[in-house]
Amino acid sequence: MRRTTVTGLFAVAVLVAGCGGGTRQDAEEPAGTFEVEVVSAKFPERQKLARQERLVVEVRNADTKTIPNVAVTIDPGFAVRSNRPDLADPNRPVWIVDDGPFGGGTAYTSTWALGALKAGESRRFVWKVTPVRSGRHEVRYRVAAGLNGKAKAQVAGGDKAEGAFNVAISDKPSQATVDPETGEVLRNDDDVSDGG
Repeated sequence: MRRTTVTGLFAVAVLVAGCGGGTRQDAEEPAGTFEVEVVSAKFPERQKLARQERLVVEVRNADTKTIPNVAVTIDPGFAVRSNRPDLADPNRPVWIVDDGPFGGGTAYTSTWALGALKAGESRRFVWKVTPVRSGRHEVRYRVAAGLNGKAKAQVAGGDKAEGAFNVAISDKPSQATVDPETGEVLRNDDDVSDGG
């Protein structure tokens, strides 16, 4: 019985020690501004419901010092905000994120980070997303040099490292068939409209 009590007290002590206190989350992030270059930013301007697409943002460290943690935020995310008061969550998905940048998940909403980036090196952020809402939508991205706001990214000339895509999603689903001999999915998307 005493052993159980001691074990229980130890578990409580560990739990209490892990809650709050300690060093700040941003304590290790160096403050400063880092120059980056957006080497490429691609997302198809014309898309169809239910057809998976890729959003790619490639970032190069154009500075002489290492970027602490290169990150990209998709703003306003892959969703739109509804004004309906009866919704528990006003964010309505436009794209479902099937797969985000490998190893890039963070605790921040719509932000992915791929770690330290040495001078001259590049990282590619790749999202696989499936459109689920037709219409015209704007997707913005913003590059950061860290997650906590102390390390900032900018392009040459001092502007923010950011950009946008204007996308038209057709209300006609992608037409697909399966080749019975190979199992390959064949798509006929010649009739992509300007969105609905």
